Amino acid sequence: MIPPVLTVPGDSALVLGQPHGATALGDVEESLNARGRAVADTDWHIPALYDGLAPDATVIRAGFSRYVLDVNRDPSGVSLYPGQNTTGLCPVIDFEGEPIYREGREPDEAEIERRRQQVHAPYHAAMEAQLARVKAQNGAAVLYDCHSIRGDLPFLFEGRLPDLNIGTNGGASCAPEITAILEDWRGEAEAAGFTTVMNGRFKGGWTTRHYGRPEEGVHAVQMEIVQGTYMEETPPWTYDSDKAAKLRPLLQALLTRLKTTGAGAAAN
Repeated sequence: MIPPVLTVPGDSALVLGQPHGATALGDVEESLNARGRAVADTDWHIPALYDGLAPDATVIRAGFSRYVLDVNRDPSGVSLYPGQNTTGLCPVIDFEGEPIYREGREPDEAEIERRRQQVHAPYHAAMEAQLARVKAQNGAAVLYDCHSIRGDLPFLFEGRLPDLNIGTNGGASCAPEITAILEDWRGEAEAAGFTTVMNGRFKGGWTTRHYGRPEEGVHAVQMEIVQGTYMEETPPWTYDSDKAAKLRPLLQALLTRLKTTGAGAAAN
């Protein structure tokens, strides 16, 4: 039995969500076609990229592939980006718009509900519990949702994405003090040669939008990183330590500020 969620509690105000880094398919695998079984839309190597950058942070990591059920989508199935191409709660197409199921094996409502209970519900129960614990212990909680994606996906967006895509639901998911930290950090990242955007194509998924309640001392930020900044964007999706070595110090600096300055300002 594959655990639906792995939780590593930490002592600081920072919580790292990692919803899309797993490749396990469980009993769903037999219904997928070859394209689906390749799980190309995985947020590859996210645990390795963030390993050791914030050792006192709480980590909440999904144990199943997003192709089983996407824990960063509204459990009701409502689209996060109405009118735009995207993938849903229980994806039946990939990021290139191609089917991932064998013909006639797409999940029905009963199957989607089964997966919702077995995957989505445990992940978010863990998230709720850890955010409450962290907030009680530190006076505030800062949720940083870790994501990555291929930079060129015409089905989802035109052109190539900026390297670092920050989402705060248009500023609604975190306090102004945290927004200021993010803006300052963007300048440092661009000076180091990375391109950035705030609330561009990716404004934050359901996790960011649902848990980001700055008026209650819970702040949420999504970071969508173009995979070419730390790995190869083609199979076998190889991690590139040299590329990652240029990015990791920047990420570490941001996480440090979010758990100190950000959390401290948010708790006032």
